[in-house]
Amino acid sequence: MKTKPKILVVDDHILNVKLLERKLGREGMEILQAFSGQECLDIVAKTPPDLILLDVMMPGMSGIEVCERLKASEDTRTIPILFITAKSSKEGKLEGLNAGAVDYITKPIDLDETLARVNTQLRFQEIYRENLELQMRLDDTRKTAAIGAVTQGLAHNLNNLLGVVVGYLDLVKTGYDNPDMVKRSTQLMDKAIKRIVNIIRQLGIIADNECFSTTKILLLPLLQKSVERFKREYKVDANVNISKSNPDIEVQTNVEVFESILGKLLINGWESYPNENNGNRPLDIETEVMKINGKHRLLVRVNDCGSGIDAEIEDNMFEPFVSSKSSVGRGMGLSVARHSIRNFGGELILQNRPMGGTCALLTHPL
Repeated sequence: MKTKPKILVVDDHILNVKLLERKLGREGMEILQAFSGQECLDIVAKTPPDLILLDVMMPGMSGIEVCERLKASEDTRTIPILFITAKSSKEGKLEGLNAGAVDYITKPIDLDETLARVNTQLRFQEIYRENLELQMRLDDTRKTAAIGAVTQGLAHNLNNLLGVVVGYLDLVKTGYDNPDMVKRSTQLMDKAIKRIVNIIRQLGIIADNECFSTTKILLLPLLQKSVERFKREYKVDANVNISKSNPDIEVQTNVEVFESILGKLLINGWESYPNENNGNRPLDIETEVMKINGKHRLLVRVNDCGSGIDAEIEDNMFEPFVSSKSSVGRGMGLSVARHSIRNFGGELILQNRPMGGTCALLTHPL
């Protein structure tokens, strides 16, 4: 059963309140009454209405001040306010609209016109609530889909990796008298187990990065430490060139998370090269500060000259476990990197470079 729309009528003249109560009440609306600005605020705090008819000229607290207070609060700013005023000047109307009112009703009050304006705003509110509900459903759907993708990817990858471990363990059991075979099998088992550990660690990063502390650090040392960590963690002797870096730029960030993000972008660029290029896989880091939407942002570009973005995964490369690599246990690096940088209020996109290779573009607030 549809609930009655709740209308709060605020006017220091009792006759105006009673006229509006009778007219709107006959249309199936529930009417609340207030005769001063403070009484209006008290009622809204206790019983938020769907719409407020608010007299501009009242003793004590004016309607403009009441409106400004309601619009300043997160809990009440979406309640539509229709001003009732004797002013018909353009300046008077602009003052109310600038305060947050959605419409005006001029005195003497035309009850039919008032009803039409109230019904219009109630329809707008209904559409607004439906859009909010739809947005919440879409968000829930996205979250469910993301959880499903991660769960399915985890099950698939962990099953494959465990299958590798069990397979080589069986080889060790049956060929324990062959030292070379045992050594090779244990090395491959160790590699698979490390990938399992890496998957679990990256899931931990997603959970932990929801809340983190930040500190100021000079950009150039931050980039240098990130490259050192990348080489150490991934055990690669990569040629990483840091260019166009202003040594005086300071970044407010979480060093641990930033290093992890940049490392994931660097290894993604490193692995984009063909295997035969093992000794020649140049990577380039470029930085600049740019004003975007009125705010200064740090732009970090990680460039490679590898094989570029695989067309088959271009549309969903940030989804968990989507990877162009053939080996199991891959495909969470970019998902974690984007999730982490978005927690900073930044963004990550990947683009094919015109001259070949890939550019990972990272934006980070200063």
